[in-house]
Amino acid sequence: MTTGNANCARCPPMTTVSERDIRLLRDALGPLRDREQVAERLLESSAKHSFDPDKELDWDAPAEDGKWFWPPELVSLYDTPLWRRMSEEQRMDLARHEAASLASLGIWFEIILMQLLVRHIYDKSVTSNHVRYALTEIADECRHSMMFARMIQKGGAPAYPVPRRYHNMARVLKTVSTTPGSFAATLLGEEILDWMQRLTFPDERVQTLVRGVTRIHVVEEARHVRYAREELRRQMVTAPRWEQELTRVSCGEAARVFSVCFVNPRVYENVGLDRREAVAQVRASGHRREVMQSGARRLTEFLDDIGVLRGPGRRLWRSSGLLA
Repeated sequence: MTTGNANCARCPPMTTVSERDIRLLRDALGPLRDREQVAERLLESSAKHSFDPDKELDWDAPAEDGKWFWPPELVSLYDTPLWRRMSEEQRMDLARHEAASLASLGIWFEIILMQLLVRHIYDKSVTSNHVRYALTEIADECRHSMMFARMIQKGGAPAYPVPRRYHNMARVLKTVSTTPGSFAATLLGEEILDWMQRLTFPDERVQTLVRGVTRIHVVEEARHVRYAREELRRQMVTAPRWEQELTRVSCGEAARVFSVCFVNPRVYENVGLDRREAVAQVRASGHRREVMQSGARRLTEFLDDIGVLRGPGRRLWRSSGLLA
């Protein structure tokens, strides 16, 4: 009985990690550390810098008069003709609804991420640091989702689920996503919101509760980003070529969907604006385009360095508006 397929001209080659691959694991963007070493450090960080939002934040404090629920420069209509016609009260109300929309999007992404992480560790050693950290991250994401939901309720705006077609597309993603595809989608959902939240939590114009929520999320998401980046880099070196190509396309499509879902257009109707006019002005806004591309820049530079932004996938990223 033979175990290889070297003599079968029509069979794809076996996936092996060559000496060149091992060198790349050490050299791509600097040393790529062993899974267990990375996980051990992340577990140490988790032990020192984890938060219980129910205890850390003052949920009983009333909303503060004259403070925003989201920095005005990050509101989708900022610096558009429509924004300039809006009253300050209407602008602040839009910021409140957009904060609820982004929190709803964050919950959707985190629920997807938790399922992808469970799939990732299903066949791995349950006693490894890598699996232990994944379970720790899942616990973090559970707390984040509950924290975001509570913030939505506290702000008084409704939750804004993504459109049904994208909700159902995610069901397919959770079923068929490859490991590198899962981590690429994870970074897409984490890094752009993280960039915005890093601008939000030190901003004294913003509600104290919102600043506290974003501070907790930024601190804990830094570990999640490190875990996903290290694993995606490893996967893009060791995965078979078909899986790398699929990752490039699926990541580009995820970027397109993410950009469409980033702000639910119902927010405009709920503050008394014409939905079509608002959506058209957001799409035409140079400021908004710069905000989204700035938020994605650190991620797109990383994905470009590890070979994800190539071919049709890169074109999808450009069509999303997240890549210049």
